[in-house]
Amino acid sequence: MKICVFGAASAHIDNKYIFLVEALGEKIAKRGHSLVFGCGGSGLMGAAARGVKRGGGYVHGVVPKFFRDESVEQLFGQCDKISFTDTMAERKKMMEDEADAFIVVPGGIGTFEEFFEVLTLKQLGRHDKAIAIYNVDGYYDNLEKFMKEVAERKFITFKAYEMYSYFGDADKILDYLENYKPDGTPWQKLKIGD
Repeated sequence: MKICVFGAASAHIDNKYIFLVEALGEKIAKRGHSLVFGCGGSGLMGAAARGVKRGGGYVHGVVPKFFRDESVEQLFGQCDKISFTDTMAERKKMMEDEADAFIVVPGGIGTFEEFFEVLTLKQLGRHDKAIAIYNVDGYYDNLEKFMKEVAERKFITFKAYEMYSYFGDADKILDYLENYKPDGTPWQKLKIGD
């Protein structure tokens, strides 16, 4: 399975996040999966890629050309394949199309945007892939509360709220992804409900 990991590029985050996401990456590889990601060499993007490589796995980095040309951020130098795109939108589309499943690890604005894009596309029936959130050290607790409130206030359906799952354990994430079966809910029920 090709697993896309969305996560922080920041090199200034606590090492507990780095350690746990590297371990996740290693487990991804040791369980026979490969990584597609945003090609960052630092933060949790770099951690996931280092872990996958340490586990003997395949890494595909996808990055806009301007990241390289303008030194926007350090790229991961041990990718088995790097695809350069013209825009951020093309980068996301390539990762989304290539991936069989998504893991969202702690991150900032870019990570939030990537999560909400794949969630929106799933709600609209453009894919039926698993989406797992790695809730390291309670990082996404407030998001979980917020999204539940959004559903309670009927801005999204509860079916839409259930399109992804939160985990605090890497093995449980991979169990979920490996055993995931779409429930067949038509997109209209995800978007509009009953």
